[in-house]
Amino acid sequence: MICFSENHSLTLPEMETGDIKKVIDVWQQQYEELGNLDYINHVQIFENKGQMMGCSNPHPHGQIWAQSSIPSIVSKTQDNLKKYADKNGRSLLEDYVKQELEADERIILENEDFVAFVPFWAVWPYETMIVSKRKIENLLQFSEAEKLSLASIIKDLTTKYDNLFEIPFPYSAGIHQSPTDGEPHPEWHFHMHFYPPLLRNAEVKKFMVGYEMLAEPQRDITPEQSAEVLKGLSLVHYKSK
Repeated sequence: MICFSENHSLTLPEMETGDIKKVIDVWQQQYEELGNLDYINHVQIFENKGQMMGCSNPHPHGQIWAQSSIPSIVSKTQDNLKKYADKNGRSLLEDYVKQELEADERIILENEDFVAFVPFWAVWPYETMIVSKRKIENLLQFSEAEKLSLASIIKDLTTKYDNLFEIPFPYSAGIHQSPTDGEPHPEWHFHMHFYPPLLRNAEVKKFMVGYEMLAEPQRDITPEQSAEVLKGLSLVHYKSK
């Protein structure tokens, strides 16, 4: 467990960018330390924010799980990234980010090193991704400037989430990056997912049940609609207005 701040009342959007970078520094250190263990092949960094997402401790924090196996979702992502790289000689996400930037339909935020957007396959309302513009396989390849850029876009994105319904917006977020199994993984491209459950207001939650679990998830809002809403929100936190 990683506490984000000594002030346990602060969440990521309320923290200073430099202090969020300190959290990223810890992510980087733990990814390296745990990944260097011979029996650790995957390091999963994630955050559950809010009681609605199963957060049992009131102070803002994230978690890191390290394991010997590569989880099925990560393994599937890796297989698809590798198939594309082997066929095209390029990173799938690098090409995808280029297309999203050219289309400019689902882009929420952009800075020098990262872009945040609603993926075209989004299932959760207001689901987003942060992807590095440079093809970076994992946190260890980040420069100090890139870590600061990541901190900045995380702060801005989570501020928009809070401003959406003017509440501490719940979500599950996590980083996908190359495994630590000692093998080369040129196919990997760093990205971070945000899965928020709220749909129309602070009380209405999207549930994945019945048909959505057994057949196919249903979209309650299109990626373009959610991108338009999020893009139009202020970067000044609602508590500071």
